[in-house]
Amino acid sequence: MEKAKESLEASKEEAERVSSLSFTPHRLGVDVTSFYRYFSLRGIRVDSYRPGFISCTFKVPPRLTDTNGNLGSGAIATLVDEVGCATVFVEGQPFNVTVDISINYVSTAKLDDELEITGRVLGKRGSYFGTSIVVKNKASGEIIAEGRNSLYRNPINNSKM
Repeated sequence: MEKAKESLEASKEEAERVSSLSFTPHRLGVDVTSFYRYFSLRGIRVDSYRPGFISCTFKVPPRLTDTNGNLGSGAIATLVDEVGCATVFVEGQPFNVTVDISINYVSTAKLDDELEITGRVLGKRGSYFGTSIVVKNKASGEIIAEGRNSLYRNPINNSKM
C-alpha cells in the first residue's frame, strides 16, 4: 500500500506546476467546455458531418499517452463517448447523456499517429439512440477500438411541473 501511495504522490516540481495552473470554474449551463474536455479533445477535427454520421481526425498528443507511448485507454473511451454524442447532436436540443457504453480495444495507437474516428447512428427509439464508433489508424487502416453508445436525450418539456 505504501508503494502505491508513493507512486501517486506528486514531486515538488509537479506540485509547483499544478499550483501555477489557472482555470476558472466550470459554470453548468453556461460554459460549453470544461478543463477535462479541453485537455482530452483539443486537436480533434471534424472532417465530415451529416445527420447520423460524423467523421473526425485526431493526432495522438503526448498528453494522452501512457508510459509506453500508447494512447491511453481512458483517452480512447473519451473519444468514443464524445464522438458518439456528437453523432446524434441536434442544435437547440438538450445534450445527450450516455447511459451505456461498451468498447473493444483491438490494437494500440502511438504518439503522433493520426486517427480516423467515425460515428454512425444505429437506431432510435423514443428518446434513446444507439451509436457505433470506430477508431482506426488513418495510415494503416488498423482498427484501434470499436465502441457502442446508448444515449438518452431528455425531451424538451415546456410544462410548468
